[in-house]
Amino acid sequence: MKILTVCGSGLGTSFMVEMNIKQILDELGVTGVEVEHSDLSSATPGDADVFFLAKDIAEGGSHLGDVIVLESIIDMDELRTKVVEVLKQHNIM
Repeated sequence: MKILTVCGSGLGTSFMVEMNIKQILDELGVTGVEVEHSDLSSATPGDADVFFLAKDIAEGGSHLGDVIVLESIIDMDELRTKVVEVLKQHNIM
């Protein structure tokens, strides 16, 4: 499975969320999940199975498919909850 974190420029926000998701996966002992980051204008539906976006760009990323909207990009509890939900939906946990 592949997760793509997306932000407006593909630099700071998406990279931070990518690193946080990798940390969560490591804490959960989950392997085999690829996590990368991108900017919104470069992301396409075939780039990943699931896309994590901040709420401020969620509407612009609605065309990507399975989009998970983060209310707060710095809330680790919210991110952990949503990552676990995705893993369960994909039968990884």
